[in-house]
Amino acid sequence: MERTYNEQTMEAVELLKRLIATPSVSRDEAAAADVLEAYMREKGLAPQRHGNNVWCVSPPTPEGGGPSQWESDEEHRVSPPPSGAGGLLLNAHIDTVKPVAGWQHDPFTPTVEGDRLYGLGSNDCGGGLMALLQAFILLKDKPRPYHLIYLASCEEEVSGKNGIECVLPLLGKIDFAIVGEPTGMQPAIAEKGLMVIDAIAHGKAGHAARNEGDNAIYHAMKDIQWLSEWQFPKQTELLGPVKQTVTVVNAGTQHNVIPDTCTFTIDVRSNECYTNEEIFAFFQEHLTSELHARSFRLYSSRIDESHPFIQACIREGLTPFGSPTLSDQALMRCPSLKLGPGESARSHTADEYIKISEIDDAISLYVRLLSSL
Repeated sequence: MERTYNEQTMEAVELLKRLIATPSVSRDEAAAADVLEAYMREKGLAPQRHGNNVWCVSPPTPEGGGPSQWESDEEHRVSPPPSGAGGLLLNAHIDTVKPVAGWQHDPFTPTVEGDRLYGLGSNDCGGGLMALLQAFILLKDKPRPYHLIYLASCEEEVSGKNGIECVLPLLGKIDFAIVGEPTGMQPAIAEKGLMVIDAIAHGKAGHAARNEGDNAIYHAMKDIQWLSEWQFPKQTELLGPVKQTVTVVNAGTQHNVIPDTCTFTIDVRSNECYTNEEIFAFFQEHLTSELHARSFRLYSSRIDESHPFIQACIREGLTPFGSPTLSDQALMRCPSLKLGPGESARSHTADEYIKISEIDDAISLYVRLLSSL
């Protein structure tokens, strides 16, 4: 028997189709932000915008024990809660990666086949983006002791400086955040951090036919071998060990010249036991190559299972887990988790899709969980 859907789900699907048809590769999301902003205005919301980030705020209600008004100043900065009430942030991103090879569908043409909606960004993270927006609309006028914020952010896929990092200071005090990344609607209560290191092994140029020079490739090989074998002793049940992987290597100009430099890139996925700075300092002590970290700011995160929202998830029969993939959660300094429709394994793949039933179930679950707080 074919499943029927309510108005909120069908609106979410139609809006997602419009977004799929509006290319929004990272740093080129203006048109998609326009679509979202226009929809919010059509629904009677008062969206605010900074660059290609769009958000709405619903203040606490008197019945919920919070203030009855929430004013924004001329710079669109949400005033801090006068009563000390905090904010609950619903966040998902509007940008996508570039389409990979192998698509059998047009990545920018939304295509529904049965329960599946195909299109670039449908799973990562269109499903969460739409489900959280519909949950916000359904809950915005309900009694609450906290203010509710819906934020559609940009540049998530590249951890860009013009994404959520520049918007968070504009949102006032935030006590808790839900990030709508695809997790199968299971709560990811821990997330690995990320640090990318550019390494340079130095040698000395010489003629390959004679016993001259100092081959930088051989120096790099020793460091790469050490990285492949080393394991940090501290690990956790949720996130496991720190994982370092050499992903790019470059050296040499021609076959008969000993290379004087060899560069390689290290992808580091940190757990909550070590800071990125600690890991970098340790590598500097044990590797002979010159190291340069691109950033230290993408930290690992974890929220305790005793948190009221996590307890609400457990009462719903959900299972907390640790996620190896990065999200905007790494840039948040408040308790947070990832919880969204779709599956992480579909992200960044050809013929990416989201199930309509997943969006429908997510809207209902978000509303139940948030209403229980």
